[in-house]
Amino acid sequence: MRALVTGGAGFIGSTLVDALLARGDTVTVVDNLSSGREQNLAGALAGGAELVRADVRDGPVITSIVATARPQTIFHLAAQVDVRISLADPGRDARTNVEGTINVLEAGRLAGAERIVFSSTGGAIYGETDVLPTPETVAPLPMAAYGQSKFCAERYLGLYKRLYGLSTIALRFGNVYGPRQDPHGEAGVIAIFCGRLAAGERPTVYGDGTQTRDYIYVADLVDALLRAGDGDAGGVVNIGTEIQTSVLELLEVLRAHHGPDAPEARFEPARTGEIDRSCLDATRAREMLGWRASTPIADGLRQTYDAV
Repeated sequence: MRALVTGGAGFIGSTLVDALLARGDTVTVVDNLSSGREQNLAGALAGGAELVRADVRDGPVITSIVATARPQTIFHLAAQVDVRISLADPGRDARTNVEGTINVLEAGRLAGAERIVFSSTGGAIYGETDVLPTPETVAPLPMAAYGQSKFCAERYLGLYKRLYGLSTIALRFGNVYGPRQDPHGEAGVIAIFCGRLAAGERPTVYGDGTQTRDYIYVADLVDALLRAGDGDAGGVVNIGTEIQTSVLELLEVLRAHHGPDAPEARFEPARTGEIDRSCLDATRAREMLGWRASTPIADGLRQTYDAV
């Protein structure tokens, strides 16, 4: 299969690229390297992947790249993912996450792509809800511009399906973690904790640490992406573990793995736009993709810390 991965130099994207190459696919990576790293693709580039440096906000350039690559499947992972940036500059967030997605959809349509898989978000779209684990039928109530822009982009996938018959699916991710996640660029709390503990520095907990998330290991997520790319299921599908883990529980496991000299946490006020609890119902993923998460959180945390 010919595949194109936007945001393919990020930690999720590069892990996906490796998996696509491992099964024999031809892969083109599109990334502006604003948060992704070329070094994440060292093995992939040596293995035949092509990296094109470009920004999904540049419609004509994206159209040209996709026309040249002629991918059968496009995995659209390029995004602005920082909640704080989305609140400080919602226009920038929308230009990347909404306009960028429209550009990818239009380029795929013009080039005759057969399938587009979109990386969306679970917790940030659903917002605060008492329905946990949360199924896709719960009405979205984003608490930050990031979740709102991702939800808007999902609607464009539906539009392109209705207008042009383009095969699309949106995967609503839980909180993804794993090796290659940049503790500075992609703002994952697990990566941040690992980086600070490994450096002998005190990790920062915002709020009281009891807030929960549905943490999913990157290899499990990539399995879901591959299944979504190979299938024909449409609409929105949650990709999560159905397990809530608190920030304090994460820190306890990581500090124990670090050893007896692990620095203590320091606490700061909770941040605007952050929800208290998030956990995704993955029933639809099991039924439509034949997928379920398989990596226990303790195992994933250990592998992530050891990769720092």
